[in-house]
Amino acid sequence: MARKEENIIKEKDLVLVYLDEKRQFLVQVVSGLKLSTDHGNLDLGEIIGKPFGLVGKTHLERDFYCLKPSTADLMMKVRRTTTIVYPKDLGYLLLETAVGPGSRVIELGTGSGALTLVLAKLVAPEGVVYSYDRREDFIENAKKNIERVGYAHNVEFSCVDVAEHGFRHTDVDAVFVDVPEPWAIVPKASEALKGGHHLVSWSPNVEQVKRTVETLESHNFKRTKVKEIIERELLVRLQGVRPRERGITHTAYLIRAQKINAARINSKS
Repeated sequence: MARKEENIIKEKDLVLVYLDEKRQFLVQVVSGLKLSTDHGNLDLGEIIGKPFGLVGKTHLERDFYCLKPSTADLMMKVRRTTTIVYPKDLGYLLLETAVGPGSRVIELGTGSGALTLVLAKLVAPEGVVYSYDRREDFIENAKKNIERVGYAHNVEFSCVDVAEHGFRHTDVDAVFVDVPEPWAIVPKASEALKGGHHLVSWSPNVEQVKRTVETLESHNFKRTKVKEIIERELLVRLQGVRPRERGITHTAYLIRAQKINAARINSKS
């Protein structure tokens, strides 16, 4: 019974209302509100108490489907004031760290809060994301995005120029860096990270990568890797299967490295 109740749409839940590939809407369900589309309108109050997976009809008799939003849906549909890291890149970067429930992590470059959202969901219920940005307006927008999905209690925001003042938090499990000059942050990240743990960064240009890797090597980081991930969708149709004409090709070069402690263990003679 409890499992069935968890799959019921409740007031203020986020629901992906799907009509087709061009018409899919992430909505917060509130009584009295309507979603208007070119395929007809639907009363959001009428889906409260119904199960996810519901098939309904707009007032123009077009089918719509009430789906559970994926984590990628949540991050791609935040209100954006900046570009965001793509799911294809973020999935790899997360797997290249040891972040999980209860972790304490730093994010530099709050931006629109898409990464913040994913990290907060990953470290919940007891973990914390310390999100830093130099711009208060970015932070305010990100706060609203995080509150919308229900993870505000897992995030602490700081408006700080980290390159100049450093991080306020130490002994963290990972540092995620999304700024134009990541090499300037490497020394600060080394001070904040636990030994053996991960820094990840992403940059659009190879010149940024070269300088960042050189700085990592001179600040107690090892096992550095740089990768690029290309995503290509396949069209599966009755008349044949082939790649879509357009795809998500270059988005960023992905860097990961692990901190080592400067002190050495003397070997026995």
